[in-house]
Amino acid sequence: MQDRYHQDYPDHQTYPDHQSQAYQTHQGQAYPGAYPAEPPLDPAMEKVRRKMMRLLAVSIGIMLVGLMAVLAAVVYKINQPSEPEAPEARTDIPGQQAVVPETPPAVIESQVPLAPGTRLLSQSISGDLVSLETLLPDGGTEIVVYDYKKSRIVARMRLGPIE
Repeated sequence: MQDRYHQDYPDHQTYPDHQSQAYQTHQGQAYPGAYPAEPPLDPAMEKVRRKMMRLLAVSIGIMLVGLMAVLAAVVYKINQPSEPEAPEARTDIPGQQAVVPETPPAVIESQVPLAPGTRLLSQSISGDLVSLETLLPDGGTEIVVYDYKKSRIVARMRLGPIE
């Protein structure tokens, strides 16, 4: 037994796909003007339509090629090793080539001769030289450059007014 809907509209059960001619005819009767007949295009407009379809196809192709390139780049980056290799030292730049001695260097013990009561303000090292900025007991400032390998003072510079 069928329900009331199918009794009132018996042709609905025979049109399961909406592409059939009978269904479109039925819809056209139910909704006048829903599917107006389109007049054929003139040759000039048909030519423009074909060009636009060709442009659409070319654009889609270019977009797909670009998408494949981006995906290939992502896959390439994912498959790279996680830690980049350290660049090799350049031999044409001084200081770029670290020479590691086989045995550790000997400990150098040295003492800088300073006046009693002198305070150290700052220090800096460059190669074998140590630069010491000191505050003298009389309030003046002095810079002492000391060669720690030879255990000798290379230079003394007193800062302040000339007396």
